Amino acid sequence: MRRPLPAESEQLLDRGIAQLGIAASAQATQQLLALLELLQEWNRTFNLTSIRDPLAMIPGHLLDSLSVLPNLPAGSLLDLGCGAGFPGLPIAILQPHRPVTLLDSNQKKTRFVHHAAAQLGLTNCTVIHSRVEQFTPPARFANVICRAYSALNDFAEQAGRLISDEGALHAMKGQRPTEEINQLADHWRLEACVRLEVPETNSTRHLITLRKSAAIPFTAEPDQ
Repeated sequence: MRRPLPAESEQLLDRGIAQLGIAASAQATQQLLALLELLQEWNRTFNLTSIRDPLAMIPGHLLDSLSVLPNLPAGSLLDLGCGAGFPGLPIAILQPHRPVTLLDSNQKKTRFVHHAAAQLGLTNCTVIHSRVEQFTPPARFANVICRAYSALNDFAEQAGRLISDEGALHAMKGQRPTEEINQLADHWRLEACVRLEVPETNSTRHLITLRKSAAIPFTAEPDQ
């Protein structure tokens, strides 16, 4: 059974979206709030996120996810290691014409994401339960994003084959990962390192965008 969100939730979300400088319809705002209600409901049983206060979920999940939109190019999007659906679901809600694929190896999390996408009527979402090493989509993506990978080079090497030759990788990081950037393989070039201002938080965020400087084969790694 869904628990209603605190009365101030919608005002907090509206204020944060305005501070990000992005547009959200009334329907999209209600879908974002409904997503949090679903997350609260499932989190009581499946422990999908360590953030349990719904007022903390608004900046910690919703606004954090939406903060990338001003710097996210058009085209298809893969949310790699999507967890409970962030940033992929909020992006899909605000951009219903963008195809969004959400992939995670944790089945309880992909079950939730699939349920949430269906409940919210998100026809632009595809949910995949798989390890990235074993995933070969029917076509490469224009963008691959993650917010949970550890090392930048690991993300690039695993996700690189999944983007088109003109596509981009986007890593959501905390502090500017200067050492990780310096350790990138030669077939990657840093296109941007943008500081993100996430409303209602004191945390530091950066969006790292990488593009290929050499072709990468489009094949899945064999099972070990």
